[in-house]
Amino acid sequence: MSNPARIDVHQHIVLPAYANWLTEKGIDAGGLPIPQWSVEAALKMMDEQGIATGIVSVSTPGVHLGNDAEARSKAREVNEFVAQVVRDRPDRFGFFATLTLPDVEGAIAEAAYALDELHAAGVILLANTHGRYLGEPDFDPLMAELNRRHAVVFVHPSELPGPDVPGIPPFAADFLLDTTRAAINLTMSGTMDRYTNLKVILSHAGGFVPYAAHRIAPACASDRTIKTGLKNLRRFYFDTALSGSPTALPSLLAFADPSHILYGSDYPYAPVQAVSYFTNGLDTYQIDPELRTAINRSNAEALLE
Repeated sequence: MSNPARIDVHQHIVLPAYANWLTEKGIDAGGLPIPQWSVEAALKMMDEQGIATGIVSVSTPGVHLGNDAEARSKAREVNEFVAQVVRDRPDRFGFFATLTLPDVEGAIAEAAYALDELHAAGVILLANTHGRYLGEPDFDPLMAELNRRHAVVFVHPSELPGPDVPGIPPFAADFLLDTTRAAINLTMSGTMDRYTNLKVILSHAGGFVPYAAHRIAPACASDRTIKTGLKNLRRFYFDTALSGSPTALPSLLAFADPSHILYGSDYPYAPVQAVSYFTNGLDTYQIDPELRTAINRSNAEALLE
């Protein structure tokens, strides 16, 4: 075990009641079955992968399936469940709270409760909910409140607002585009300029952002220059979930601020075999030892303090 003290910022939790709720509504996990989860299985995986602490969150589709009242009730239910998991094992878990976008009023209320009463480490927001992307002006009151709190915002992809391509599961490519769209919209809309205290993590090494950054950059700059756009995009944090590969890591490391790269596993939506594959890819990739330590732990420590 080469890194026994990792902090995993992209680890999920699957409440049995939540899984049953989605199943009853015919919803899967981006083209895959909803995985089973338990504290014991999560800890076993963490011990095998050298993860000291997992910051857990509820994955897509979140809790807003079209009804504000139902979303508020479900958000409170899942956040209180996850907070209890953290209280039971504060040495191993933290959590990002689930909110209710596009219900902004409900999201602000739940953020206050989760951050103040449940001591969440931050919040998770989906890149888009029902086709409405982060960065929309209507979401500004929530962003202003999170900015006031200097909050960590973990952005997770969802299914694209449009028809699937038959035979191509959403997790394979659509999720990466969804994250990329959210990053562009957050920057292009001026959200990141207006709310400079936000600390925004992009899942899966930012989707296509590092690889296509120079192409994307002019759309992300008020002066339409690549230089300004790149500077704006480098404000984001990036996790390594499903990205510890010899093709993804070169782009990520060439683009991102080294202090903004964080370890992620994507367990249990990524099964143990996949977590092991990409973690080993990160561990065996030739990088400076200090940077490796930063990615595995110290960058997350600084972010979450």
